[in-house]
Amino acid sequence: MRRFPRIFLLALFVVLLFLPPFLDRYIVYLLNIALLSVLAAVGLNIITGYSGQINLGQSGFVGIGAYATTILTIRVGIWFWAALPIGAIISAFAGLCIALPCLRLRGVYLALVTFGFAAVIETILVQWVSMSNGPDGLVVPVPHLGSFVFDTDLRMYYPILGIAIAMLYLAKNIVNSRIGRAFVSMRDSEIAAQAIGVHVTSYKIMAFILSAFYGGMAGGLYAGLVLFISPDAFGVLQSIVYMTMIVVGGMGSIFGSIIGGGILSLLPEFLRGFKGFQEFLFGTLLILSLIFFPDGLVGLFRKNFTLKEFRLHRQGDQ
Repeated sequence: MRRFPRIFLLALFVVLLFLPPFLDRYIVYLLNIALLSVLAAVGLNIITGYSGQINLGQSGFVGIGAYATTILTIRVGIWFWAALPIGAIISAFAGLCIALPCLRLRGVYLALVTFGFAAVIETILVQWVSMSNGPDGLVVPVPHLGSFVFDTDLRMYYPILGIAIAMLYLAKNIVNSRIGRAFVSMRDSEIAAQAIGVHVTSYKIMAFILSAFYGGMAGGLYAGLVLFISPDAFGVLQSIVYMTMIVVGGMGSIFGSIIGGGILSLLPEFLRGFKGFQEFLFGTLLILSLIFFPDGLVGLFRKNFTLKEFRLHRQGDQ
């Protein structure tokens, strides 16, 4: 079973590396959006899937990263590729600020607070006109590297792909490390985690910071890709979409974040004829996922492969 994700990811990497130059420009743009959605979903999965804290404010962190990177570029004069990690760090600081008052909250109460955080960020982006230019949004300068200008979707694709792979590798190492084991023990039982020496408060804060950092990085790259940002791109409904991605893909799984983020980011293209019902369809998909395959698509893969291995084992015994 463990070989399947590796083989799938290797094949996916080869396709993503060599195929885009031969694709239509709009398809390349969709691939960029899918990679950025995967980044945001991985960050959300770290805090919700691994550490067990329900976060419905991921769109707020993505928005902070996008606006921080853009403002640092156009008003402070910082090079885009230097402003990008700074914007992600600012988003991570916002994660710290929201984590501190939420340390004693769990379940639906934590979900409501983080959802309110996303709503507050959206309101600030609309109302603080001197900072964000309000509903009119901000034009983002085209990123460049020396004389090379990232002025097409294909030119921007490879930096996004490289950063996404690096951050996925980092996330995989984190969840497989002592930090990840502490997250999982805290998710299963905070009392048991404390009993074995896990400092629950510190790890809760760390999960918020990591989730916000990933969201901020996705937001900054999104700004450099579309070259225009406005508050409606980071609304509260987008947080529900991110949550749907990790539920459908599989919570507590980096591989599930890749599957869910990729599929759900491309799904709106197939639902263009149902534009007024997209939120309803996403909500329905979320409910059906929770009812019929609560472990996500990754859980279905695991179950099917386990059954096949069991049948092969029995046939071998016979």
